Amino acid sequence: MSSNSSERARMPSIRDVARLAGVSHQTVSRVLNEHPSIRPETKAKVLDAISVLDYRPNLAARALVTSRSNTLGILSATIGEFGPTSSIASIEDAARAEGYSVSTLNLTDSSPEAIGAAVRQLVREHVDGIVVLAPQVRVYSVLKGMAVSVPFVSLQTASGSDGVSLSADQVAGARMITDHLIAQGHTDILHLAGPQDWIEAESRMRGYLDALRDADLPTFPPIRGDWTADFGYFAGTELARRRDFTAVFAANDVMAIGLMHGFRDAGLRIPEDVSVVGFDDIPVAAHVHPPLTTVHQDFPEVGRRTVRILLAQIRGEQVPVFGLLAPELRVRESSGSRS
Repeated sequence: MSSNSSERARMPSIRDVARLAGVSHQTVSRVLNEHPSIRPETKAKVLDAISVLDYRPNLAARALVTSRSNTLGILSATIGEFGPTSSIASIEDAARAEGYSVSTLNLTDSSPEAIGAAVRQLVREHVDGIVVLAPQVRVYSVLKGMAVSVPFVSLQTASGSDGVSLSADQVAGARMITDHLIAQGHTDILHLAGPQDWIEAESRMRGYLDALRDADLPTFPPIRGDWTADFGYFAGTELARRRDFTAVFAANDVMAIGLMHGFRDAGLRIPEDVSVVGFDDIPVAAHVHPPLTTVHQDFPEVGRRTVRILLAQIRGEQVPVFGLLAPELRVRESSGSRS
């Protein structure tokens, strides 16, 4: 192998960055460690050189100097679902852009013991901060009792959470889609809700009930589901026997899609006999038959904002304040006017 080939194969070093930027390697180190004395123009030159060379600092060495691992932890009880999965991907991208890696732990068991063990494992991995994507009230109760030693951000607003909370406006979204059904002339609207103890489920139920109350319409006891299409299908076949309603708001798209399947198998037409709406705007929602009316949430933006908030806490900077993300109504063919 020629010396030129060896040079190309060698990973760029901090001295290579310094040479290209026309500064000392100590200056590059100060930029990497975010030293306040670095002038903006010098920082820009160093960052440009890092980008050109695709230089990747030795995180282990940096951790010895900064007492940081440059790793963020994610505690998730919802891996596999569209929203959390989209947010995790966005968190990973935003963290990587800031020089951080991500360690994700999935909570298969949401008992206090399992939650505590997962948090302790992340702390043992010396993460600099934790993102919580576990939207059950009991998770935050455990976190509050543990007095977590690193900053954490939760992606759902929870009473009693000591960390910073970030969320889309679930109540407004549920109210928006219920108002849509009311505007189409529906007066008997059922709600297929999510499970108890889930913050999102309670928020969406509240928006539904608020809209019916303000329109002076009758309310029905919500039907507690489990977020799955199988439960939606079961609910559809059972509800088809009642026929004392003209529309159903399902608390997520997956249940709504199962619900429509159950209604069709029971001989009901959508939306001619019953309108169905969902929540989340998963990618397949626009492609089922009929295309599903739903509420769109910007999950990637939630992920990006999460990283900005958590890194500000870690770095001792002023934490940015974001309002609730506004949901968007996506009207499709599964909802129709009541003749």
